[in-house]
Formats: sequence, structure tokens, C-alpha cells
Amino acid sequence: MHHRVSIVTARNAPSHERAINTLKSWGVMANDAFFLGGVEKKHVLDVLQPHIFFDDQSGHLATASEVAPSVHIPFGITNKPYD
Repeated sequence: MHHRVSIVTARNAPSHERAINTLKSWGVMANDAFFLGGVEKKHVLDVLQPHIFFDDQSGHLATASEVAPSVHIPFGITNKPYD
């Protein structure tokens, strides 16, 4: 079975390197990468038609969930609890 991994991120170059390097360190290679720099993710996801979409920002899931099953990942800087 062939699995396809696509990165769809609001990040812009050169911050994309962090995402690519993280996946490489996990042994995961992406087939596609879309660095949207503020373009709404829903538009790319509508074309890709992924089986599932993960995001660490719940705000991005509102529109993404209109075109793909979407899951909030509650980790990372955005989700850090306030002390």
C-alpha cells in the first residue's frame, strides 16, 4: 500500500526548513509541501482531498473541516499552557 504525506502549512520560506527537518528526523518523507504564507489551507485541502488533516491551531480547523476530516493536535508553542 502506498502512503502519501503532504505538508500544508501557513508558514513561509525560510521557516519551512523546520517542518522538513522535523519530518526527516522522524524518518518521514513528504511527497508534497505547500507553504502558504497566509493563504487559507482549505483551498489546497479541497484539491488534495486528504484522508485526514492535522493542525496544532484549532482556528485553522474550522474551514479545513469543511473539506477534510480534521484533527486538533494540542501540542506545540501555540498550545502551551499559560503559567
